[in-house]
Amino acid sequence: MISSSSIVEIRYSLPSPVNRNPRWLRLIRNYLPEQKKIRVGLVNIAENERESYEASGTSIMENVHVSLDPLPENLTWKSLFPVWIDEDHMWHTPLCPEVPLPRVEGTDADVDVVVVKMPCDGFSENKGLRDVFRLQVNLAAAHLAVESERRSVDRTVYVIFIGSCGPMHEIFRCDERVRRVGEYWVYRPDLSRLKQKLLMPFGSCQIAPPLAQPGQEGLRPHKNKSLTSTTTLSPFRVQRVAYVTLLHSSEVYVCGAIALAQSIRQTGSTKDMILLHDDSIKNSSRIGLSLAGWKLRRVERIRSPFSKKGSYNEWNYSKLRVWQVTDYDKLVFIDADFIIAKNIDYLFFYPQLSAAGNNKVLFNSGVMVLEPSACLFEDLMLKSFKIESYNGGDQGFLNEYFVWWHRLSKRVNTMKYFGAESEHDKTRQLPDNLEGIHYLGLKPWRCYRDYDCNWDLKTRREYASESVHKRWWKVYDKMPKKLRGYCGLNRRMEKDIEKWRKIAKLKGFPEKHWRIEIRDPRKKNLLN
Repeated sequence: MISSSSIVEIRYSLPSPVNRNPRWLRLIRNYLPEQKKIRVGLVNIAENERESYEASGTSIMENVHVSLDPLPENLTWKSLFPVWIDEDHMWHTPLCPEVPLPRVEGTDADVDVVVVKMPCDGFSENKGLRDVFRLQVNLAAAHLAVESERRSVDRTVYVIFIGSCGPMHEIFRCDERVRRVGEYWVYRPDLSRLKQKLLMPFGSCQIAPPLAQPGQEGLRPHKNKSLTSTTTLSPFRVQRVAYVTLLHSSEVYVCGAIALAQSIRQTGSTKDMILLHDDSIKNSSRIGLSLAGWKLRRVERIRSPFSKKGSYNEWNYSKLRVWQVTDYDKLVFIDADFIIAKNIDYLFFYPQLSAAGNNKVLFNSGVMVLEPSACLFEDLMLKSFKIESYNGGDQGFLNEYFVWWHRLSKRVNTMKYFGAESEHDKTRQLPDNLEGIHYLGLKPWRCYRDYDCNWDLKTRREYASESVHKRWWKVYDKMPKKLRGYCGLNRRMEKDIEKWRKIAKLKGFPEKHWRIEIRDPRKKNLLN
């Protein structure tokens, strides 16, 4: 969302007779075309520092100084990433506040190199940096580079960041970095990808729209009329995309992954589906997963550095492995305790990282749009030992790593959760227009299909819903019979369910599920 109201100061410095070569020019000289005069855009460089960064000589045509408007006092990170938004009436409420960005037109936007001085105040390797001014500088650099492409479709623009913290990896991909020397970071960004980033809202303060497909116009009005008139994206190769999930440490979620795959196929999607697994998944289970539609890939699990040994999230950092699936350009990750109710292939037109909100200013990592990258995976692993997760798991870590993210509708990731205020609400309905349901608590395949066994445990009753329970079993009923066998009950599972029923009877829970005559056919064919 680019502001059209910014009044910016653009100053030109013509080359002086003295040939001055600042360090950034020496670093990039070999990447620039020979015998071509280049125009240089300088961003966030104070007037008293300009002389140190300006370049001159026979190869320099012009230095363009782009000044940024001051940020409004009421513009904070919290206003960009609020705790809650009213999704149902979002078009009738104020959208994201504007981050002032330069309005550059004509030859002002025609630069070959953008030199940016990065603000690094408050930067720490132990947590994410949530700073509006840093975001403004990164978006301003991206805007200047993208506007320069309008002069030539095949334009190459280099962006050089100067500062210890480097650019925001959420905007400038590590794959696009051509070199780094000390505090100098040289990037050759994919300008089509960068334009897509600029079409996103400034924060999670509104639902992000699907990005325009190559050759199509943007899918929503844009405040910057100059950008709106040219929202057609530059042509690029057809992207390789896939859904991906992960199984590790046990076979508890094998049935869930099979149901997830089948639910995706039942919506009509034909996209590839990748399942990452470790050695805990037996060969017999791998056969069923493959029959369900997953393409299987073995991985080594990753221990969560800040989790306790033996805890539920001890190996949750294994999810980082999805960034290693680099034979695909875009992935939609989905946890294995999901079903997809409507086709969500449109998510592949969102950038990294897009996800639904969780609580406070955080996103839920159960569904994520991401872009695999070897260098990003390497950086994730490096930072995983420095950035502490608020919950010891992947979600807390990823929320500190990707501080700038794009909000998907909660319809994509609606959690099967009903707060304390719903304790006596037996109906517990969820809307019919949901696209993805996240089954928190005891999983449907670990209960009798006759009722939701979350009702039987005091610590799980907030996850109980008969109607949502039945939605999962509707997916199961449409599965081929050869796949249903992978969702059978074993003796241990039945023993647990019967124990919970006895507890519910002793507690006197009003639903009285212990009186239900169980007709689940799986009960008569228990697995060993």
